[in-house]
Amino acid sequence: MTHAEYVIDQMISAKSIAARVEDLAAEISAHFRDTDKLVVVGLLRGSFVFIADLVRELDLPVEVDFLEASSYGNAMKSSREVRILKDLSGEIAGRDVLVVEDIVDTGFTLHHVVGMLRAREPARLEVCALLDKPSRREVDIRATWTGFEIPDEFVVGYGIDYAQRNRNLPYIGKVRFDDV
Repeated sequence: MTHAEYVIDQMISAKSIAARVEDLAAEISAHFRDTDKLVVVGLLRGSFVFIADLVRELDLPVEVDFLEASSYGNAMKSSREVRILKDLSGEIAGRDVLVVEDIVDTGFTLHHVVGMLRAREPARLEVCALLDKPSRREVDIRATWTGFEIPDEFVVGYGIDYAQRNRNLPYIGKVRFDDV
């Protein structure tokens, strides 16, 4: 796919994503099999496609809530300042919680969000990330479950954007600016 200022090369196919989401859901369902209801917290906006597909595959009673945090704005690099733009609608104290993140990059956003949610005293709190860029990590945090580990590339698609574009791509694509 080509835009005036960049090209997108497919990195992870829609079929690979669907298969991995199915596997992740099976692992998460097994882990939380004794829960009365799992609160699935999607980090907006990038996780919305992933969370929709993931919760449909979970073999558990679920409640879905959303939290919006930002450390990027329209930039390609984290500002390292995490702002909460939308907090949870419900309470999580004493409840089983799964945070669903699109991509763990520097780790600042996820570290901040997990710390904030742990302070609310959930019974269990785990994290599932679609993508992980361990080479970029600046904060000691890891997701319990990861869909794909990727190199340090700027990616879009499957809910992930660049300047609010390309969220609707059914695959994960690498953004290239050099051949345009």
